[in-house]
Parts: sequence; C-alpha cells; structure tokens
Amino acid sequence: QVQFVESGGGLVQPGGSLRLSCLVSRSSFDFYNLGWYRQAPGKQREWVGDITLGGSTTYTESLKGRFSISKDNAKKMVYLHLNSLKPEDTAVYFCNLARGRFPLPWGQGTQVTVSS
Repeated sequence: QVQFVESGGGLVQPGGSLRLSCLVSRSSFDFYNLGWYRQAPGKQREWVGDITLGGSTTYTESLKGRFSISKDNAKKMVYLHLNSLKPEDTAVYFCNLARGRFPLPWGQGTQVTVSS
C-alpha cells in the first residue's frame, strides 16, 4: 500500500512561494505524527519539520519563519508551505512519519527547483 504521495513541486524564482501536498494513507494519517523531509542533490535527506496529530508543528531551526506545515484531516493531506525560497532550497521534498520514528517506505517525492 502506498503510504505517501507528494505533489506540488516545480520551478520557482528566488523569493517565490510554493505549497507542497502529501496525500497520506489513512492508517498513517490517523495514528501518527507526520513530517516533511528534503534531499538536495548530492546530500543526505534532512528533516524539515513535523506536525502532530493535534496540529502542533516544529521545524528545523534554519527554516523557521519561511516554511510552515499544515494539514487537512478530512482530506488526509499534509501541506508544506514554502516562502521566500532560495536556490539552496532546491531539493526533492518528501513526507513520512515524524522525526524519531523509523520511516515507512518513501514516496517518489516532489522536485522543487529555485532558480532565476
């Protein structure tokens, strides 16, 4: 069973914004805190932030203030809002269980490219 399906990436100019979406299987959405991650070319996957079952969020320090996470319980969707994008934000973005949990199989991710 596919657990995570990410979408919404694309090419954006520096300073622009995007909203990424992740459709989560019900078995994961209803019972686990969820997280967003990203992997830049040639780098290891890194944690971006989490959202709890109750909707509380935490973020990696360097991205606070520019990125935010929200969710729609009815649609089983988790969103990552990217603002004031920089070229160094170029990466494939993934969602999965929150940091600290052994991840489920990764989805295909969604590519974000920040370039003028």
